[in-house]
Amino acid sequence: MDNNRPVNCDSLRIGLLAATLLSAGYLACSSAAWSSDTIDDSEIKHIVYPEWFSESPFSDLEEEVLVARSSGKLGLMVLFTTEGCSYCYLFVRNSLGDPVLAAMVQAHFEAVGLEIFDDREMTGPRGAPMSIKQFADREGAAFAPTLLFYGPDGERLLKVVGYQSPQRFRIILEYLIGGHFRTVTLADFFQRDAAGVQPDALSDGAELRQDPLFSGPPYDLDRSARPARRPLLVIFEKTACAECDQFHAEVLSASDVRETLAEFEIVRLDAGDGDMGVVAPDGATVTPAGWFEAAGFTRAPALVFFSEDGAKVLETDSLVLRQRMMNSLNYVLERAYEKGWTYQRFARSKAIERWQAGNPREMQDGNPPGK
Repeated sequence: MDNNRPVNCDSLRIGLLAATLLSAGYLACSSAAWSSDTIDDSEIKHIVYPEWFSESPFSDLEEEVLVARSSGKLGLMVLFTTEGCSYCYLFVRNSLGDPVLAAMVQAHFEAVGLEIFDDREMTGPRGAPMSIKQFADREGAAFAPTLLFYGPDGERLLKVVGYQSPQRFRIILEYLIGGHFRTVTLADFFQRDAAGVQPDALSDGAELRQDPLFSGPPYDLDRSARPARRPLLVIFEKTACAECDQFHAEVLSASDVRETLAEFEIVRLDAGDGDMGVVAPDGATVTPAGWFEAAGFTRAPALVFFSEDGAKVLETDSLVLRQRMMNSLNYVLERAYEKGWTYQRFARSKAIERWQAGNPREMQDGNPPGK
């Protein structure tokens, strides 16, 4: 979040992060336009679910599953978001707002939207009572947005994390609707689809882009016997990868990102390399391609963060732009995971801190945000 960036508040709902910032006087409003072709993950965006989402005041997901089954549908789609999330906003606008994709979802799934930090009570897909926040934690919704799909008996079929473009979301729906989840992984299904992409739709880079921040081979990342001095970031990239090029141009080139990355050991691996041996932080020898596949990643770049003693702290192959990258790096450096915090909780706390720093007059009375 940019402290000096105005935010469009014409339809901003007062809730959670937005309520905290607005009530404390930290949120400035303007009529700044949103570009459908770009995403700025420093912006606070209001999340409005599509009107065809189920209105479930008691968040009874078991009932939603029963409705789907009685209607002959494949099951239930749950979208976890959090107020202010620009990635969530873009997914709702671009992917769920696509008429063809919306029709595919409605024909095969009941759909429900939930807020990650909601304390209200709910019922899980198999009847277990808990709070929505507890359900998000149980299902591993550490990044927003997170999509969860459940079958007609309440079993989880698939979880996908992060912003999904209309093209990716179409493939995900085809994977589920066609029953392919029973026989192949989503990563393999994406690979099949990619085989039909025209070459000019991809980056034309034949080699991975280099950066002086990256450590060179041989890669002995073993931390099982002796902790390292710095945390570790492993980046998986691919050749002919447009998103990898964008990651270098828009994220790794940012001065604040580069300054913070100096606190890490950084290793970049070719996700398609099935030959080179890499000693992973737990001491096991793997190939980059094998590691990428075992992690269940479906796209590059993918990021895996480890602590000094080799414990995996955070991993994602979802879209990561500058602000999310900074939050991820600081989540590791500040050891927020040792407090039991999820990434999303940490990111929200940092957003509030940035608004406090940008509004010192409002903080002179010493009142905490929202008071």
